[in-house]
Amino acid sequence: MMTIPYTQILVLIAFAVFFHRAAEMEEAPSWIWSALSILISVLTIFWLHWGWLGIILGQVGLFVGITILRMVRKE
Repeated sequence: MMTIPYTQILVLIAFAVFFHRAAEMEEAPSWIWSALSILISVLTIFWLHWGWLGIILGQVGLFVGITILRMVRKE
């Protein structure tokens, strides 16, 4: 029987809200940033079974990736 990781899902929502708000501040498409955050969290929770470390590393990776992409586009 598989248990539902409620706290991890709560963290998933918190990161999605964070990326949504960050995209609004950067005047970027917020639904894309939120969707990427949710996708990464769902993959690490349910497919890779990495737990907390996977969620946090995935979100940090997304943040770094977005930052690098925006820096390259501005040049």
